[in-house]
Amino acid sequence: MNTVGIRELKAKLSSYIDKARSGEQIVVTDHGVEVAIINPVSAERRAIMSLVQEGDAQWYGGKPKGLEGIKIRGKAISETILEERQ
Repeated sequence: MNTVGIRELKAKLSSYIDKARSGEQIVVTDHGVEVAIINPVSAERRAIMSLVQEGDAQWYGGKPKGLEGIKIRGKAISETILEERQ
């Protein structure tokens, strides 16, 4: 994990982005105090964005909403899990 001050980060931003792209995590400091972390994009996010770009999924950056119009027959799954744990 690399640590970099804001001034150096601004001066060499491209090189630090390349490091993040290659999987490194970078901690940004301001006068020696950690203020932010630059992380590489996760494999999960890459997969989601690939599906969106191919038109197989839609995502607008928010949390998924529950499905509407689906009726469940029988007990709720949470009840079944609680029964099996006993």
